[in-house]
Amino acid sequence: MRKFYVIGIGPGERDQMTIKAFKTLQNVDIIAGYKKYIELIRPFFPDKEYLQTGMTGEVERCRMALDKALEGKTVAMVSSGDPGIYGMSGLVLELARDMDIDVETIPGITAAASGGSLLGAPLMHDFAVISLSDRLTEWNVIKDRVKYASFGDFIIVLYNPRSKGRPTLLEEARKIMLKSKRGETPVGIVKNIGREGEEVILSTLEEMDINDIDMFTTVFIGNSQTYIHGDRMITPRGYLEKKGKKS
Repeated sequence: MRKFYVIGIGPGERDQMTIKAFKTLQNVDIIAGYKKYIELIRPFFPDKEYLQTGMTGEVERCRMALDKALEGKTVAMVSSGDPGIYGMSGLVLELARDMDIDVETIPGITAAASGGSLLGAPLMHDFAVISLSDRLTEWNVIKDRVKYASFGDFIIVLYNPRSKGRPTLLEEARKIMLKSKRGETPVGIVKNIGREGEEVILSTLEEMDINDIDMFTTVFIGNSQTYIHGDRMITPRGYLEKKGKKS
């Protein structure tokens, strides 16, 4: 049976890839992916054959890569972050259902984890990850998810928060969150995680600068217990509170 890998490369830096991901990419014949992610890893594997497409070429890219696997090549499809979180694992598995191909997923560090580590400890309690991209999901569905996650006092991590084609959706989402969350709720804005231009901004839900956010930004909105101490965003898990009750 032919072998096909779907690999998460994390933010794209070599030291933020898992050892297994890096070793697997060393040993495959072909690496396929979105051109931006190929640019990130090509310096580490300069002698590989590459297949790449643009932002909206996901299905074409997967079909091309699977065809190469059927020809007998060992292929890796790369995703930034983790391939099973808004990545390519699902599409590859759907397209390969009736093919004689063994698909293996190798996880990577998703932006919620890598961005969270730069902020401090914002995700120490229940959280929801929501993409604001309405390219594949209807905006009314996304709005409901934002609404109920806010009502449930979840920490919320927003992927794909704002683009030139969707300049107003983040502001709409903020207005929805403000119905259940306080205006002074801490917000962490992390840009270009693990890449050139990396930047961490601390703000509040009411005061965050929407214009400072793009598709390469991940936004963290705290819950009712989240606070900022110095340059750290912290959500208590409850250990100290529980200890205090017992003492």
